[in-house]
Amino acid sequence: MKIHDLSPRISPRLAVWPGDVPFSRSVALSIAEGANLDLSSMTTTLHLGSHADAPSHYAAEGAAMEAVDLAPYYGPCQVMRVAIARGERIRPSHLKGDIRAPRVLFHTGTFPDPEAWNTDFASLSPELIEHLHDQGVILVGLDTPSVDPFDSKALESHQALRRTGMRNLEGLVLDAVPDGLFTLAAFPLCIEGADASPVRAVLIEA
Repeated sequence: MKIHDLSPRISPRLAVWPGDVPFSRSVALSIAEGANLDLSSMTTTLHLGSHADAPSHYAAEGAAMEAVDLAPYYGPCQVMRVAIARGERIRPSHLKGDIRAPRVLFHTGTFPDPEAWNTDFASLSPELIEHLHDQGVILVGLDTPSVDPFDSKALESHQALRRTGMRNLEGLVLDAVPDGLFTLAAFPLCIEGADASPVRAVLIEA
């Protein structure tokens, strides 16, 4: 069994959405300083690195993270590379093969360094989300910080997720993963009232 880790390393260097809260870790007790154990806490945005959005992030009536069904975050998954320019939305016409799993992760290569923010990353189109939903897809993910463009205020693709009931993963690291079929495991934390949760996303290769 081979496991592909899709999550960037969490550190103060990890880039977050401009204006959001970056990761920081505060050490309360340290073995190196004579304590009997290490003990620390952290402060951060919930939209950190590889993460899942809760429906409450983009819909007033949407469920918060503790109420989201976990089933979409585990099971058969397809990784697909798409040839797309920076700043573009992935559309059905960009797909070069058939959809073969109910979870699809797109490698765009348009957000290459998780520690260096760029605003011209690729995103998803509402048409693509509707197209995937019609083929039985229940979760979609990609290697950029958002399913919508950086400057989008209407959040058209987030709203397409709301309409279809699909779940999403953002901020994945897919450079080392080949196209193909895997088993996805990317469970969000059970955080009451939360609009998102970091995930340790992995693909399992039998």
